[in-house]
Amino acid sequence: MDFNGLIRSIDWNWLEATLTRVLAVLLCLTVHETCHGLAAYALGDPTARDRHRLSLNPLRHIDWLGLAMMLAVGFGWAKPVPVDPRYFKKPKRGMALTALAGPVSNFLLAFLAITFSNHVLVGRITTETCFAYRLYRFLNDDVAILSIGLGVFNLLPVPPLDGAKVLGAFLPDRAYFGLMRYERYGMLLLLALSWLGLLGDLMSRAVIEIFWFFFELPFMLHIL
Repeated sequence: MDFNGLIRSIDWNWLEATLTRVLAVLLCLTVHETCHGLAAYALGDPTARDRHRLSLNPLRHIDWLGLAMMLAVGFGWAKPVPVDPRYFKKPKRGMALTALAGPVSNFLLAFLAITFSNHVLVGRITTETCFAYRLYRFLNDDVAILSIGLGVFNLLPVPPLDGAKVLGAFLPDRAYFGLMRYERYGMLLLLALSWLGLLGDLMSRAVIEIFWFFFELPFMLHIL
């Protein structure tokens, strides 16, 4: 076997891009799910802690089909963090805050990645092969974009996404439980919308607008 020829035939740029995207997906999903668990724990629910989900180990959170979907089409899911609303003093409000913690953590992660890469790393870039440049691209093109996309996607008010639970806090009990009844069909609806191309353009515009808002926010705060 010609190992030298095999090595020369490998598309190293594609391999590097794939690996960095996988790392970014694992980071974004892990932060998202861990913050769900931390929010529930702060509100009095120890279920996630007892099931070892308050962890930054991605293997505790990853759903392999959801991971493949996120890599293939740009949105996916992880294993849902177990939450028992009976521990909450106000169950609907507790569920809403626990749900909201995931998208908020993704927006915060994206803001930190954008701020660090564009206000710290950019001055250290010397060539397109240096570590600072590769880290800059990873934080901007992979982590920030994916994290914003995950946050926006999960805020859609469609069960079983976080947005439906946030919306539920403002609904009467009957309407809330009626909405949750269709949880099993929500992902099918989202897949259908994505296949029809009705979700991608809206998501892309939202991600771009939020990205540039986060990019400009440090300047705006400095001016203020």
